[in-house]
Amino acid sequence: MNLAALLSDTAARSPDKAALVFRGRSITYAQLDDAVSRAAAALKDGGVEPDDRVALLLGNVPEFVYALYGTWRSGAVAVPLNVMLTAEEVGYILADAGALAAVVEVGYLPTILAVRDRLSDLARILVITGPPVPTGTVSFDKELDRPPIASPAEREDDDLALLQYTSGTTARPKGAMLSHGNLRANLDQMNEVAGMRLDEDDVVLVVLPMFHIYALNVVVGMALRAGATIALEERFDPVETLSLIRRHGVTMIPGAPPMYGAWLGGGDPDDAFGSVRMAVSGAAPLPPEVAEGFAERFGVKIWDSYGLTEAGPAVTTSAVGEEPKPGSIGLPLPGLEVRLVDEDGEDVEDGDPGEIAVRGPNVFRGYWGKEDESAEAFLPGGWLRTGDVAVRDEEGALYLVDRKKDLIIVSGFNVYPTEVEDALLRHTAVAEVAVIGVPDERSGEAVKAFVVLKPGESATAEQILEDVRGFLARFKVPSALEIVDSLPKHVTGKVLRRALRGEEVLGGEEPS
Repeated sequence: MNLAALLSDTAARSPDKAALVFRGRSITYAQLDDAVSRAAAALKDGGVEPDDRVALLLGNVPEFVYALYGTWRSGAVAVPLNVMLTAEEVGYILADAGALAAVVEVGYLPTILAVRDRLSDLARILVITGPPVPTGTVSFDKELDRPPIASPAEREDDDLALLQYTSGTTARPKGAMLSHGNLRANLDQMNEVAGMRLDEDDVVLVVLPMFHIYALNVVVGMALRAGATIALEERFDPVETLSLIRRHGVTMIPGAPPMYGAWLGGGDPDDAFGSVRMAVSGAAPLPPEVAEGFAERFGVKIWDSYGLTEAGPAVTTSAVGEEPKPGSIGLPLPGLEVRLVDEDGEDVEDGDPGEIAVRGPNVFRGYWGKEDESAEAFLPGGWLRTGDVAVRDEEGALYLVDRKKDLIIVSGFNVYPTEVEDALLRHTAVAEVAVIGVPDERSGEAVKAFVVLKPGESATAEQILEDVRGFLARFKVPSALEIVDSLPKHVTGKVLRRALRGEEVLGGEEPS
């Protein structure tokens, strides 16, 4: 079934219900469904056929939803792009995907125009702005004046819906192929969890970037399927977002750890979250002190979760249990299998750390045009290797240890960066920390730490290291510690360790 049919079903059920609220303007489900059908017609009449790729370079604006669901309704494949990418990075992805068309916010148009002459497949650029538009482009706003598409394209579960490019460890990202069936299966799995289920009375805050799979499917997909109202915000500002929560009576907040940390550290009244019944965290591990502090101050539990692009993306959530466990990413979603395996793909002993392997109908089919890397992503039997290391407690709850690729091996001993980072965070002057491995002639690798101090605090590298020696074995203690003003982060809040290692990073050195 075509994913866009989920929106049509909701529009038929609740046509006058507010689907989106943006900049004080309300867009009903009937209006949204109509705009999506007009967007599909604009793509189809412009030469887009089923299975063609349509790139989306937009921020959190209603037109993102029009273009995304319009692409699906036309039978084409959506390719969302991080708006912070450079022209070279965008050019690589558009060429790799063979995108035939692109829908672009006018502010990001120069990014595509800078590389258009080398993109032989890119036949049409639709710009989100009224006419006039630059030569060689088309006004998306004007195109929406055309009659809606007569009949949506029929799509099967195995038909490709999304090419979601992962950042990888270099500037050469891979396009994860997710089908209509993959994305819908993940929606079904999440809907089976009472703690994550939405209904038409919910108001969902969407401030996470919709070009990211977390917001695209977990948030927007769930909300539109349930008939909830999306309170759409272009970017996160702690004060402005709290005002939005109060004004619209937001009941569900999907966020990332830095958002919750910013609110917890702010001085706003503690009744700001009075309407919120559910808060979910993803994209990066949620620090236990943030979860506990949020519950104590605001009376709101934060359900932590774990996922990855290749799984559409949700894999586990603490909402499966009755109470969130501090530091735990929870239990697997219903209908999804999870194992912890060693280097040979064999199950680890109880209590031992192992790489998370996932199997289920939400797991992707592989990477676009990369057969070898697709094969390497799986163990026999269709188990996806996630590259993330976790341990399981006696009740089955999972706790992330680290990224497998970030493992540091010092003189043959494994060092997990998170363990070292947690020890460094015990120092009263330390606000943030990231740990990487660096080459060492004597031990193969050595541990290096980057530390951000709290405002108004002072400490030397040696003082911090002296403090940590009481908590870590000698080989785990950093051989070097650098005090920095900030750490490079992805838009979702993840610290980009690869940037600290000096590797190229998709979207620039340090996204703002």
